[in-house]
Amino acid sequence: MLKIKSLFNSLFKSLSKYPFMKAAVVVVLMAVLLLLSRIMFQSIPMVEAKTANDLSQRHDLTLEEKGTISLFKHNNPAVVYISTIKHVINPYTLDIRAIPSGTGTGFIWDKKGHIITNYHVVRESRTARVRLANQKTYTAKVIGKSKRHDIAVLKLDNIKQLSNSIQPGTSKNLMVGQKVYAIGNPFGLDHTLTTGIISALGRTISDSNIDMDDLIQTDAAINPGNSGGPLLDSAGRLIGMNVAIYSPSGASAGIGFAIPVEKINRVVPNLIRNGRFIQPIVGINATDKGNKFIHEKLGIKGVLVLGVTAHSPAEKAGMIGSQFINGDMILGDVIQAIDGQKVEDMNDFLKIIEKHKLNDNIVISILRNGRERINLPIKLFMQ
Repeated sequence: MLKIKSLFNSLFKSLSKYPFMKAAVVVVLMAVLLLLSRIMFQSIPMVEAKTANDLSQRHDLTLEEKGTISLFKHNNPAVVYISTIKHVINPYTLDIRAIPSGTGTGFIWDKKGHIITNYHVVRESRTARVRLANQKTYTAKVIGKSKRHDIAVLKLDNIKQLSNSIQPGTSKNLMVGQKVYAIGNPFGLDHTLTTGIISALGRTISDSNIDMDDLIQTDAAINPGNSGGPLLDSAGRLIGMNVAIYSPSGASAGIGFAIPVEKINRVVPNLIRNGRFIQPIVGINATDKGNKFIHEKLGIKGVLVLGVTAHSPAEKAGMIGSQFINGDMILGDVIQAIDGQKVEDMNDFLKIIEKHKLNDNIVISILRNGRERINLPIKLFMQ
């Protein structure tokens, strides 16, 4: 660099006697510098363009990504946004005005316009506003609800071109670890997809208002507003309805719960038919968690009777529930058939019982003490 500088100094000293030549040299040098800078300036965008082009290119979507996208596109039109209002009276003016009461998610059950959601989304409301995937909003009637199951049914009338319902799956053979997808409207952000896995099965949750058992636990993000939305398996089939979260903050903490589709399939037709859940009762306490235990540990299939309700048909027939004696559990009767129809879990048991009505007589086949088979005649009460 110093040599070039000294060369230019000596050159300009030698040309000092010839001012016109000195001016010409200066012009030539400026032209050379301008040309070099232009060449360098043009070369920079070419490098940047190549880099940007390289960044914009990527390989095709993975099969899993394509499957998730297809699942969402197929099922999203069946998911709806539900909002309810309540009317309040101004104590000074006596004016009545409507204010928002609650929001949640629901999904289309059938082509007749039935919408399924949670009971706690609509509570005591008689109507609700339903916004479909096409952003059109309609008023729906609440035609049936069961607080005990946290399920409600709404009805849209005279709606043309209603989207297809979600294909029902099964919750009988679910496994911890399999992938699940939730679609809902968390915090009012409609049609949001979240993914996760099944974290546990047969969960029970309790609060001051309701006890729910045999729930699906998932780590898919479920937030306020997701209630009533569908939980899907990797084939896009309905396996549950999102119902609750466990969170100190009120937002998703990776612990959400869903009602199994088997229970939904039992309860919803009853609500559509009767407006409330009506079924005969036998008077036993049982869960699929207990049924799974005796199947895995003892190789016995059936419904394990954990307890018997006082003054119930089961008690009158002499059915025996499980007991704890000195810290050990003494297993009660195991129901294995009703009127000759095989019973292996709570879904089998309830499906048979719900077909009956008040004062029907049935015969329940039980296994007692692991070896004695007994047929108990029972006369059903109504719930």
